[in-house]
Amino acid sequence: MKCVDDYRLKFGKQEFVPIMVGGMGVDISTAELALEVARLGGIGHISDAMVKTVADRRFNTKFVKNKLKQYKFNVANADKSVVQFDLGQLAEATKLHVGKTMEAKRGDGLIFVNCMEKLTMNAPKETLRVRMQAALDSGIDGITLAAGLHLGSFALIEDHPRFRDAKLGIIVSSLRALQLFLRKTARSNRLPDYVVVEGPLAGGHLGFGMDWADYDLATIVAEIRQFLLAEKLDIPLIPAGGIFTGSDAAAYLENGAAAVQVATRFTVASECGLPEDVQQEYFKASEDQIEVNQISPTGYPMRMLSNSPAIGDGIRPNCEAYGYLLDAKGNCSYISAYNREVAAHPGAKKVSVKDKTCLCTQMRNFDLWTCGHTTYRLKDTTRKLDDGSYRPLSAEHIFRDYQYSTDNRILLPE
Repeated sequence: MKCVDDYRLKFGKQEFVPIMVGGMGVDISTAELALEVARLGGIGHISDAMVKTVADRRFNTKFVKNKLKQYKFNVANADKSVVQFDLGQLAEATKLHVGKTMEAKRGDGLIFVNCMEKLTMNAPKETLRVRMQAALDSGIDGITLAAGLHLGSFALIEDHPRFRDAKLGIIVSSLRALQLFLRKTARSNRLPDYVVVEGPLAGGHLGFGMDWADYDLATIVAEIRQFLLAEKLDIPLIPAGGIFTGSDAAAYLENGAAAVQVATRFTVASECGLPEDVQQEYFKASEDQIEVNQISPTGYPMRMLSNSPAIGDGIRPNCEAYGYLLDAKGNCSYISAYNREVAAHPGAKKVSVKDKTCLCTQMRNFDLWTCGHTTYRLKDTTRKLDDGSYRPLSAEHIFRDYQYSTDNRILLPE
């Protein structure tokens, strides 16, 4: 039986181990994790979600503190339209995060940045342009367009000198989404270098409705592959979502996939940004604790652990410090839900908001435990210690297990 190492992902004359580790924000896919994957010959992702917060943590900058100081007068105001990101500082934070990561890169692999369109930041087009341009300026190997259709994203960077040099890809969950993207970006005379096909078992935000369980990754991949063949488009396809073993991955590669994208198993890597106590919650999770709900202000369904502290928490919106999900008019559905509950419970010191969550603050605090469907299987990938906790794994151990395992076996740590 073949294993993942029998295949290679090809970009022109370059070849890579066909393992891509997905971009998990906020700094869950750390620079350390991405660097290790690149060292091993694969493709690692960092995320630019809440990049100012990430820069403050990594480099002791004061981007968040200064933004809060600037807009502190507006904290009690339900209208957040005045809260704007300084585009110069946004570029600076991005260049720090991406640039320092690229300076540290070793090995034959690549490092990409995951760019979410749904991080609207009170100026959707302008902030997305700055984030992508700054990443290209800083030497990123590639950009993966995520969480949105990105119909205008290529146009935002087509004047950049690295527009045709860097690898540019998009995440889709349907053939229709890919067709829309290709149609809208045709004028740039540039195809995506790869397409990640994310199925219904993926972690975090999903490109499906609440009928996600009616869909199947293999079926979607086959449909898109047939379309590309019919159109004579040679674009590498990379399935993602629910690929838990090396054998799962090899099966897709044998059927024509160029690589696979995986993430869930790397949430419990020592290089991952999740705190150790949260990683233990992932290890302990049972299948019935994994739910898909609609509490994200983005409008997308989201998969998470049902015991996430963020669920039902009525924390005050902190858009003056963060504000990454404010739309062009300064609105966010969590703000509306929070103000509704405050009005319904006058005088209450703390309210509970059941239908939405403050994604910025909760992700920043690691209190929203987004996860893939197969998270309940993580306990089977390691050893239980005498104190009842589970042993974290190294990224290299997980990567090598994907690369070399066969017969659906999972290699336990010694």
